[in-house]
Amino acid sequence: MPVDAFASHAREIPRPFDVARAERTFESLGSLAKDAPSVARAVFSSVFGNSPYLARLALREPELLRSSWEDGPARVVDDAIAQADRADAAEGVAAVMAELRIAKRRAALGIALADVAGLWDLDDVTRALTRLADASAGSALRIALGEAAASAGTNAPDRAALEAGTGLVVLAMGKAGAFELNYSSDIDLIAFYDIARFPFRKRNDPRGAAVDVVKTLVRLLSEVTQDGYAFRVDLRLRPDAGATQVAISTEAAARYYEEMGQNWERAALIKARICAGDRMAGEAFLREIAPFVWRRSLDYAAIDDIHSIKRQIHAHEGHGQIAIAGHNLKLGRGGIREIEFFAQTQQLILGGRNPSLRSPRTLDAINALHARGLVSGEAKTDLAEAYAFLRRLEHRLQMVEDEQTHTLPKSADALAHIACFAGFAEVEEFGRVLRGHLERVQGHYARLFERAPSLGNAQGSLVFTGVDDDPDTIETLGGLGFRDPRHIAGAIRGWHHGRIRATRSARARELLTKLVPALLDALAATADPDSAFAQFDRFVSRLPAGVQLFSLLTANPDLLRLIAPVLGSAPRLADHLARSPGVLDALMDRNFLAELPEREALDTLLAGQLAASRDDHEMALNVARRVAHEQMFRVGVQLIQGVLPAAAAGEAFANIAESVIAGLLARVQSELASTAGRVEGGAFCVLAMGKLGGREMTASSDIDLIFIYDVADGCEQSNGGVPVIVYYARLAQRLIAALTVLTSEGGLYEVDMRLRPTGNKGPVAVSLESFERYHTREAWTWERLALTRARVIAGPELLRQRIEAIIRQTLTRAFAPVDLVRDVREMRNKVAAEFPGRSPWDLKYAPGGLVDIEFAAQYLQLCHGRENPSILEPNTVRALEAIAAGGFVSGQQAPILIRSAKLQQSLIQVLRIAAEGAPDTDHATTGLKALLARAAGAANFTELEQLLAKCQSATHAAFNELIAT
Repeated sequence: MPVDAFASHAREIPRPFDVARAERTFESLGSLAKDAPSVARAVFSSVFGNSPYLARLALREPELLRSSWEDGPARVVDDAIAQADRADAAEGVAAVMAELRIAKRRAALGIALADVAGLWDLDDVTRALTRLADASAGSALRIALGEAAASAGTNAPDRAALEAGTGLVVLAMGKAGAFELNYSSDIDLIAFYDIARFPFRKRNDPRGAAVDVVKTLVRLLSEVTQDGYAFRVDLRLRPDAGATQVAISTEAAARYYEEMGQNWERAALIKARICAGDRMAGEAFLREIAPFVWRRSLDYAAIDDIHSIKRQIHAHEGHGQIAIAGHNLKLGRGGIREIEFFAQTQQLILGGRNPSLRSPRTLDAINALHARGLVSGEAKTDLAEAYAFLRRLEHRLQMVEDEQTHTLPKSADALAHIACFAGFAEVEEFGRVLRGHLERVQGHYARLFERAPSLGNAQGSLVFTGVDDDPDTIETLGGLGFRDPRHIAGAIRGWHHGRIRATRSARARELLTKLVPALLDALAATADPDSAFAQFDRFVSRLPAGVQLFSLLTANPDLLRLIAPVLGSAPRLADHLARSPGVLDALMDRNFLAELPEREALDTLLAGQLAASRDDHEMALNVARRVAHEQMFRVGVQLIQGVLPAAAAGEAFANIAESVIAGLLARVQSELASTAGRVEGGAFCVLAMGKLGGREMTASSDIDLIFIYDVADGCEQSNGGVPVIVYYARLAQRLIAALTVLTSEGGLYEVDMRLRPTGNKGPVAVSLESFERYHTREAWTWERLALTRARVIAGPELLRQRIEAIIRQTLTRAFAPVDLVRDVREMRNKVAAEFPGRSPWDLKYAPGGLVDIEFAAQYLQLCHGRENPSILEPNTVRALEAIAAGGFVSGQQAPILIRSAKLQQSLIQVLRIAAEGAPDTDHATTGLKALLARAAGAANFTELEQLLAKCQSATHAAFNELIAT
C-alpha cells in the first residue's frame, strides 16, 4: 500500500467541475497517475478538473505529484523555496531566471495541492507564498548587486556579504509585508539606499546605480520567458511613485514622509518588512520613520483624515442586496479591503501609544484590538471567519488560470465553476454563505466611526488613497457624468501626493479630503464636468497654498456651486480666477450676483482704497488692479450665471475701465506735481476711442486712448520749471504705465495710442490746438470714422466741452459721398486682406461680422451727421437706432444691422470671457456651447449656428448695398 500524505486531509475535497479535463490529464500522466493512492487521486482530480493552470503544471512536473503523496506537499514547497533561494548560484542571468521560474511553478503546484486537500490553513498558504517571494527577491537582488559590482570593476565578496553590506534594502509591503500574500499576487516592494553606504555610481551618481540595480531585480522576477515569470513586481507604494525613481535614498524618503506623507501611506507602512538587502540599513530606516507611522499624539484634523480612509468609501446601507456575480472580493462591499481598513484605521489612531496594536497581520491586529476592548467579540469572530473564507475563495479564483483577479465571474457557468472549486454543491448555497459573510463585514465596517460624516457620494465610493484606481470610485465618477473617470481619479491622487503647491501641507490635504465629494458634485452639475474639472485642476495648481481656499469652499458650499459653472463654461474666466484667487473674497458678498455697482459707486470704492495706500505708488497700482479684477470677475460670473444680459456687459466693463482711469489719473497727477510742479491754468483730458468710447468693451478689450491738454495763452512751463509739452507727455506716460505695468496683482489693460493725431509718430499727449487743427485739415477718412466713437472720460468739464465741440464740428462737416464710399470700401478691403475672418465665429472680421456693422454705422453717421447731429452716438447699436429713426437707411437694412449687432455683440461678450480667440466648434465644450446659445436666446447650439449664419449673410448683403449706393 503506497504512502498517502493526503490521507490526513481536514476538509472535504472539492469535486472536479470539468471531469473530462481531469480524466484527460490523468491519461496524459500515464502510469504515474495510476500509482496514486485513492485520496491523492481525489485531490489530483479536484485540481485538474477545476484549474487548467494547475493541470498544465502537473504535466510539466509529474514527479512532483509522486513527491506530494509520498513526502507531502510541504516537502515539495520547501524544496522549491530552497531552489529559489539558491538561484543566484546558477551560471548566467538566463539560468538564474529559469531557476526562479521553475521554483515558482513547483511551489505553486505544491501549495495548491496542500490547500485543496485541506492539509494547510490560510496562514500556512500565505506564509509559503510569501517565503517563496522573499527567496526569489533575495536571489534576484544578489544577482543585480553582483552586476553592479562587476560594472564598477570591484572584486565583490561573496554575494551574501554583498547583499548585507551595500546599504540598499528592499522592503516588502502590503500582503507580502504581512506574510499574507495571495496565490497570484503581485509583490509590493520599495527599494531604499543609504547614500553613505551604497558603494556604486553611475556617471558619478549613486542614484543612477541604485536605479539600475532595482530595474535588474524587477526584470529577473517579472520578465516573461519560456518558463513564464516568477513574480510581478509593483513599486508604486514608494514615496510619490508618479514623480520619483524606483530607488530612493533613505534621506529623501525620510524627508518625504516627514513633510508630505499621507495617512494612507502610514497605513501601508504598518506592513513594511525587510525582505532582502542590507538589514542594518533597513532597520535603521524603519526606526527613523517609526514616528511618522506611529504618532503618539494626533490632533483632531489628523484623526479626521484617518477616519476619511474609511469614510471615503460609501457604506451602501439601504442600497439593495450585494450581487454575487461580478462581485470584487477584495475591493467590493463587505470585501477583504474593508476588513483590512477596519483594523488599520484604528491601528493608526491608537498604535502610537499602544505597541500591542502594531501587528502587520490583519487578524492579529483585530485580535489585539479585541484584547484591548476596542472590538466586540462578535465583530472579531465575524471578521475572522469572513477573512478566512474570502481569502480562500480568492485563492481558488486565482488558481483557475493564475490570474491576478479578485472578481467573481458574471456568467452562470463560470460562477458555478468557482462555487464547485470552493466546495459547494450548489451555486445558491455558495451565494447564501458568501453574501452572509459580506453583509456581516459591511455591517461592522459601516458602524466603524459611524458618527463621522460620510466622505463618499450618494452614488457610491470616492476613494483616492493608494496608487490604484478604486473600481467603485471609477464607477461612481462615471455615474456622476465624468467621461474620463480614470483621469479624474489620477489627478486627485496627485493632489493628495502634494504634487501641487496648494496641497503640500498636511492641513491642506486633510481639508481637501473633506472637500472632494462636494467639489465633484458641483463640477458634475455643470454642462461639461470633465472640462470643469480640468479648469479647477489648472486653477488649484497655480495657487501658492491651499488651506485658505479649501477652508473657504468647505465652509461655503454655495460658493463652490457658484464657481463650478465658471470653471465648466468659461476657461478664460477660470484662468483669471487662478491668476487672481483674491477675487474669491468678492463672491462672499451676498449682493455679488444681485447687482452691479454704478459708476459712482465704483469711483467711491476705488477712491477709498486708493486713499488707504497713501503715498505708496506700488500699493496704489495693486489696489487698482484688485478692484478692477474683482469687478470684472463679477461681471463675468453674472454673465455666466445668466443674471446679467450679454448686451449690458459692454457698459459694465466700460464703467470699470473709466473708474480706474479716472482714479489713477488723479493719483499720477498728484505724484507728478510733487516733482514737476503744476501747470497754472492747465487742463488734461482722456479721450476714449474704439470699444471703450462706444461702451462696448469686452473682458479682453484693449483701451484706445488719446490724451489732450490745454494751457493758458503764454504759459510755457510748469511752476516746477518743466516745459508744457514735456510735462503733459510725462503725465500721459505715467498714466499709461499705471494702466499697463505688471505688478504682483498682474496687469490691467493694454493701451493703444495709434488713433492719436499722426498716429505713433505724434506726441503721446497733444494740445487742444493741435487736435483741432489736425482734424480740421489733415485727418484721413478712417480717422474721422474712428472719431464717431470718441468720448471724453476723464478731465475737467470746460476742456471736456471744448473737445466735444471739436469732435461734433469735425463729424458734421459736409463729406463728398463719392469720396466717402470709395474710402470706406478701400478700408474694408484692406481689413479683409489682413484679417480674412475665415470662420463665422470670428465675429469681428467675418463677412457680415461686427466690422461690417461698425463701418456701416460710422459711414452713415458721416453721411448724415451734418443734417441730424443726434445720430452721432458713440455706441454702435444706439447709433443705428438713431439712424433708423431719422430715416437715413432703408426699412429692411435697419433691423438687419441692429439685430445682427446685438446678436454678435452678445456672443463676443461670452467668447471673450470664456475662451481665447474664435472657438473651434468641433471641439468646443458643451458648457461653452450652452452658454453661447443662452446668450443668443437660441434653443440649442445648432439653432444658434443657423441663426448666426443667416444674420451674417444678411448683414454682409446690407453692408454691400449701402456702400455700393
